[in-house]
Parts: sequence; C-alpha cells; structure tokens
Amino acid sequence: MEYILEVFLDDYRLSKIKGSPVENQIEAVFGGELKVLRVKVGEELKNEILKAFETARIDSRACITDTPVAFKRALFEEIAKQKSLGEGVVKAVLARIEEIKELAAKESEYLPPPDIETD
Repeated sequence: MEYILEVFLDDYRLSKIKGSPVENQIEAVFGGELKVLRVKVGEELKNEILKAFETARIDSRACITDTPVAFKRALFEEIAKQKSLGEGVVKAVLARIEEIKELAAKESEYLPPPDIETD
C-alpha cells in the first residue's frame, strides 16, 4: 500500500522550489486556499516514521499525520535540496532521525517560531 506525507507550502516555501520540477507537482486544496506537496512512501518507510514518532498516525486518506514540526521542516528542506518528491527525500530525513527527535522533544516544551529568511 502507498502512504502520503503532506507538506503544506507558504510563500517562503513556494519561493524555494520555484522553477524546479517539484513546482509542477504542487496541488491546491481547500478550494485553492492552501498549496501542498505530497510525498508517497511504501510500507517500510511508513513503519519507520510511525516507530520514530509516537504521535504519528495514519488517517482515512492513508496520510501520515501528526508528525513533529521538526520532521515536517526537515522533509521540506530535503525536498528543496533534492528537487524531488521521491522516497529518497524521506530516507535522507530518516538518516537524521536522532537529531530530528531531539528537536521534536523540545517542541513539547516550546514550539519555536519558523525560520524566516529576509532578502
């Protein structure tokens, strides 16, 4: 079975993937109000994600949800870096899972503001 990780996009994230092959894979949801990228993963990667984060779950759409902000941020960074939505981006994030879990643990104490770069 195939599972989906959704990455929601704001203007900053849209600018980071503008002109890349990933830009063509952006989908509009909620009446076009939100933009999202969908990364599809198989059973093995789904299990690794669920094992790594106790809050993660599978919803009725086969989406992996309730992952920490640190994981979502790292996933987008890897998408922007690799210019891909393939399983390789998830594998690269999972290779850094201990670092991401440390950042995620801090989220329960304090949710950090997003990193916003200004030009």
